[in-house]
Amino acid sequence: MSVPETSQSPMSEDALRRRAFGFVVLLGFVSLFADMTYEGARSITGPFLALLGASGTAVGIVAGLGELVGYGLRLASGYLADRTRRYWAMTLFGYGLNLLAVPLLALAGQWPLAAALIVLERTGKAIRNPPRDVMLSHATSRTGRGFGFGLHEAMDQIGAVLGPLGAALVVSLRGDYREAFAWMAVPALLALATLLLARVLYPVPRDLESHRPPLAPRGLRRTYWVFLAGAALVAAGYADFPLIAYRMQREALAPEALIPGLYALAMAVDALAALLFGRLFDRFGIPVLAGAVVLSALFAPLVFLGSFPFVVAGMVCWGIGMGAQESILRAAVADFAPADRRGTAYGLFNAAYGLAWFLGSALMGWFYDLSLPALVVFSVLVQGLAVPCFLAASRRLTRPT
Repeated sequence: MSVPETSQSPMSEDALRRRAFGFVVLLGFVSLFADMTYEGARSITGPFLALLGASGTAVGIVAGLGELVGYGLRLASGYLADRTRRYWAMTLFGYGLNLLAVPLLALAGQWPLAAALIVLERTGKAIRNPPRDVMLSHATSRTGRGFGFGLHEAMDQIGAVLGPLGAALVVSLRGDYREAFAWMAVPALLALATLLLARVLYPVPRDLESHRPPLAPRGLRRTYWVFLAGAALVAAGYADFPLIAYRMQREALAPEALIPGLYALAMAVDALAALLFGRLFDRFGIPVLAGAVVLSALFAPLVFLGSFPFVVAGMVCWGIGMGAQESILRAAVADFAPADRRGTAYGLFNAAYGLAWFLGSALMGWFYDLSLPALVVFSVLVQGLAVPCFLAASRRLTRPT
């Protein structure tokens, strides 16, 4: 019978600070290799599904359903992590499922089977993300939460750049999506090996927490729910890349081998934006996120109505928004929740975010087949409604020192 993770002997402040930074960096390398795997796959799943005969509506639903499962199951995952305190066990299992599903796409001969594997990959990510983010939140309390999550996201996105570039190279040289999926087994195994090393070196990440707040007597604060509403609106209006890639492939806006390269560009922008906005969040708080939403909302008219040069500019805006969301949203959740309920807070946040992403993605897939201008109006309007929610939450949030 396994035993929940327990605290080890105390360490000095300097040693804890060094260990905290090392933990963030090591998990960053895990994410780097992991993103090489599943973001490389994500960069070509839209055209791959189209090649297998899927419609625009089907692509939108598959992308949205993957996000629904990938975020919705995090509610249970976060709750179980808090109840059992087995953060490492859940993280290891989730990463295994998340990463090993990707190379199996090389064997998919029909789009429903490929769709099932895409959803399975998202299921693994759902299981591992809340416990992993709880462990990161302990370490980032010493590095600065915005900076710590921003650094993790930046390393994550280095992998998200390398993965699509690798996929683009394989497709360019071999003209075969299946060989690109098979190649992704290499970074998948590297990610799992690095994760096992982190488990050995950092058995109890909670020991890295810089402060131990008292138990919350009445659950999550009202500010959390206002913030959550804004995050859900952003998710609902943010088009997933497979739908953008679907348009480029269907309308022949770019050579097929260039499509994953464009995704790599967005991921590079994402990495830089995560570091920048993470630092700005540590200094100015949530209003930084509101400003990023205004800027990133420009992606919709550019990628869905423009010619290829405008699509490139739109993907830059898209990457800015993703970087800001991945660094600031995750950091802010830790500020809203005490340590003992952080897994639940992350799980609930991700469930709401994923449900909104699914509904928005499915609706935008339908809009794509019906009217591209309607898709653009929906995307910009819904994201714009998130701004007052973030500003209201920022006025009520008292952040820990």
